[in-house]
Amino acid sequence: MARLNPVVAEVTDRIREKSRRTRADYLRRMDAANEGGVGRAKLSCANWAHAFAGSPIRDKLTAMGGKQPNIGIVTAYNDMLSAHQPFERFPDIVRQAAREMDATAQVAGGTPAMCDGVTQGRPGMELSLFSRDVIAMSTGVALTHDAFDAGLMLGVCDKIVPGLFMGALAFGHLPVVFAPAGPMPSGIPNAEKARVRALYAQNQVDRQTLLESEIGSYHSPGTCTFYGTANSNQMMMELGGLHMPSTAFVHPETGLRDALTAAAAKRAVELARTGESRMADVISEKSIVNMIVALLATGGSTNHAIHLVAMARSAGVLIDWTDMDQLSSVTPLLARVYPNGSADVNAFQAAGGVAFVARELAQAGNIHSDVTTIMGQGIEAYFQEPSMVDGELVWRDGVSESLDTDILRPASNPFDREGGLRLVQGDLGRAVIKVSAVKPENRIVEAPAAVFETQEDALQAFKDGHLNRDVVVVLRFQGPRANGMPELHSLSPALSVLQDKGFKVAFVTDGRMSGASGKTPAAIHVSPEALAGGPIAHVRDGDIIRLDAEAGTLTTVGIADLTGRPAAVRSDAHAEGSSWGYGRELFGAFRHVVSTAEEGASVCFQPTPGAIDHKDTPPDPNVVDRAVDA
Repeated sequence: MARLNPVVAEVTDRIREKSRRTRADYLRRMDAANEGGVGRAKLSCANWAHAFAGSPIRDKLTAMGGKQPNIGIVTAYNDMLSAHQPFERFPDIVRQAAREMDATAQVAGGTPAMCDGVTQGRPGMELSLFSRDVIAMSTGVALTHDAFDAGLMLGVCDKIVPGLFMGALAFGHLPVVFAPAGPMPSGIPNAEKARVRALYAQNQVDRQTLLESEIGSYHSPGTCTFYGTANSNQMMMELGGLHMPSTAFVHPETGLRDALTAAAAKRAVELARTGESRMADVISEKSIVNMIVALLATGGSTNHAIHLVAMARSAGVLIDWTDMDQLSSVTPLLARVYPNGSADVNAFQAAGGVAFVARELAQAGNIHSDVTTIMGQGIEAYFQEPSMVDGELVWRDGVSESLDTDILRPASNPFDREGGLRLVQGDLGRAVIKVSAVKPENRIVEAPAAVFETQEDALQAFKDGHLNRDVVVVLRFQGPRANGMPELHSLSPALSVLQDKGFKVAFVTDGRMSGASGKTPAAIHVSPEALAGGPIAHVRDGDIIRLDAEAGTLTTVGIADLTGRPAAVRSDAHAEGSSWGYGRELFGAFRHVVSTAEEGASVCFQPTPGAIDHKDTPPDPNVVDRAVDA
């Protein structure tokens, strides 16, 4: 392997240093959880009898011996999510695989699993980000029975994997394996889908035409095939060492997928017996860096600028956007997958997929090779791919050269010398921008602001023709405290139409954009948010805003003291509408205590003031202290 890139080494050392106390505390708690032995040995006879009362006789006999591992399955199954529909059959596969190892497996519990594709642009989207922490909590509820020797997590989509990850880390004294379901087969070309969406946004095709196009895209069991948050999750679980190798992008309706699910169960049993590869040891400062780099190298979802912070914090590791930005500056962009290109994840996998990316990043010195994974020591196992040979599952080395360099390239000849995510900051606060989908000529925009406080108002202004000009659309009061920080992907087609007309267009918001955010430059997750006194609350219609993704700046132009003005106040109608209906009233406490976007937008951790240190970045008097939850 090549020598580790010095910037990667420097960022890792900085993360390790600022995480010294929180990481030591986490490991101390995990070690203490191990001291009493396996959970089943601590349960009384009545406890243990309850745990197996509903099991078949064979499993009861195994359990009565008290010596064989019991695997706890946490499933996010529902059959509304195409990506999660295959999980209906997975528990039976897992239980049978465990029996073949003279062990047992049980569904310990289920978690909610929202489909952002269904709630996009709807009130339910305001619960989407909060659902991640609910999933983490429900994972904790499932595993707190303390009757398990290892965990097996079944999840794929946007908030589900981060939530399972966070919840499982609370039981990091156990080995934990993640088993995905894989993507659906390819539907209509992504470029055609985007074309029809743009036409519909301009009222040039009817709703029936749009529906037929969407059904042609989302058409069968499996993950949506664009490279959004769900598929970014799978890339990170691979490079984080929690999957069986190259498991992410195998179709669900195949014998290979079922064999991989069985293999994941058997691996969990093996780790339970040996006590190796505890999740607390697999997820470390090094593996978190590897996950960030994998995301950057493939142009993954901006949602992980939030999720990864909370995920890392669950292991006692403190990261922020400066860390991600500095890693991005030395991470080669190896993949072009929609929305960063025209190909989907199936074409990406066919070109070489995860195994190719893992090998290239390791050999170029962009990731740590000396990590612990569920496969043992070192990252090399993830250079392999699975296949079925005479009915048996075997692994072989992945391709050494990309089979389609329009989709996947080596580190020696990347699409870009830098990764897909950048930090922008200035008198408007700190934000992130996904540049991998934005052409270089569109990465610098200076134009008058058009300010809105709801997505619906912005879309109406577009429909009325009021945005047919050079414009920076500012959408505020969309942060976690305001309304749960919904994705604002419904604006993407409209902004793309304006850009295609030749206007200079950018988007600035304290809300989120989807992992499917497209070709228009968007400074998102602006922190502090407007409701928390962020500078974005002081912007007015007509103010000149400059978004410069190349220089990493987000500033007003010609305004000496932006925060010297009175701050905008959220309208009563908007505030009231975001507090009730569609289940929103159940999350009032979350909105009150949630941390900032850069702190992970979580309710799961207690605050430790001053944990984030931006001393290596230019001071910004308009940005309030960003304390990481601890």
